[in-house]
Amino acid sequence: MPISRRTLAAAAAVCLALPLSACGSGGDGGGSTDASGKVEGDITFQTWNLRANFKDYFEGVIADFEKKYPDTHVKWVDQPAEGYADKISADAAGGTLPDVVNVSPDLVAPLAKAGLALDLDKAAAKYKKEYLAGAWASHRIPGMTGTYAFPWYLNTGPLFYNKSLFKKAGLDPATPPKTYDELFADALELAKKSDGKVATLANVPTIEDFGRYGVELMNKQGTAFTFNDAKGVQMLAKYKELYDAKALDPQALTATPESSGRKFLTEAVAMNPGSALDLGNFKKQAPNLYKNIGITDQITSTGHVNMYVMGVMVNSKTKHTPAAVAFAHFVTDAEHQMSFAKKVAIFPSTAGSLDDPYFTKEDGTDETRVRIAAAKSLKNAVNYTPVLFSEQMKTALRNEVAKALQGKESPKAALDNAVRQCNTLLQQQG
Repeated sequence: MPISRRTLAAAAAVCLALPLSACGSGGDGGGSTDASGKVEGDITFQTWNLRANFKDYFEGVIADFEKKYPDTHVKWVDQPAEGYADKISADAAGGTLPDVVNVSPDLVAPLAKAGLALDLDKAAAKYKKEYLAGAWASHRIPGMTGTYAFPWYLNTGPLFYNKSLFKKAGLDPATPPKTYDELFADALELAKKSDGKVATLANVPTIEDFGRYGVELMNKQGTAFTFNDAKGVQMLAKYKELYDAKALDPQALTATPESSGRKFLTEAVAMNPGSALDLGNFKKQAPNLYKNIGITDQITSTGHVNMYVMGVMVNSKTKHTPAAVAFAHFVTDAEHQMSFAKKVAIFPSTAGSLDDPYFTKEDGTDETRVRIAAAKSLKNAVNYTPVLFSEQMKTALRNEVAKALQGKESPKAALDNAVRQCNTLLQQQG
């Protein structure tokens, strides 16, 4: 499948509910944290809906690994996107989890809690320096020590903005907003100058927005969400101000990425996240918009943009720890991440890779324009989505945000209610 920023966002939203009773369910034992022995044995590698488009790539990686380590054999299995979390949960409970597994941070959390994910800070610490710090940290679990998957491919998206709309509002199109305070000020000005006809944003704030605003999303122990603090309330109150002034699109409460894209296409919205594919559509469908497109970083008041991340986990119960760790590292090393990134619109998580000319040198194409902008921001990006934040929790937050924007609850009451619901769901996860 094409791996887009939105695909990764959706993938990262899947929640895995794994009972802690699965702990120690790795068949008849086995398992070792020592990865220093001989790399040998038969292992199974599971990916997440990648065979259809990347069969030759993965078969090549496996062949190269087996050539390097002739006493190994890697069996590759690929699972469909639909039901992937349920499949992992069933395998974990049944003791049939593969040796090496493609995961997102939220999928690895319950496996780590159940003792089924190998702690790489213990078993593979020598590799840590090969990866971007933010990417390595993305598979840590609040309340636990350790890192439970190798970071694999990353994604993020810059923001598109309409220079013409900024100019009409008397704003400098060469200096789009970078922080939330700048965004709020510019958005109110755009709405005022257009008599409410032009909104700046088409989406309500998500948990990632609260993170980029600088809100402390969760306590250090991982036992409670905390995004209802003074800063969180301040941010939601600002969004309420935008909503009332029509600086936030009136249909933002029910917006989808597709509907937001259409709003931007018709110049009813001044800023929107997007991809090279969107730029191509603008070129065909809205040439006037296309010639006025600006590309800027995501809005952030912390200095760090948000990234989505995929990982490769090693089953702690594998009978061939050295081979499983070696293969997980092989798949995610700089050479293989770079070759994969050239086949699909993703970014490597390895240190130094984003300095490659492929991510820095313009060639006049839209695809390269967007790739360079995204790669630049990824070097110190953070995965703001808490690994314990489930799809149900996202729905709870979205519903309470909607009530605040509509004036049915105060921003404080809305966030208090959202945190209460999320903490209840957190306790139910075990």
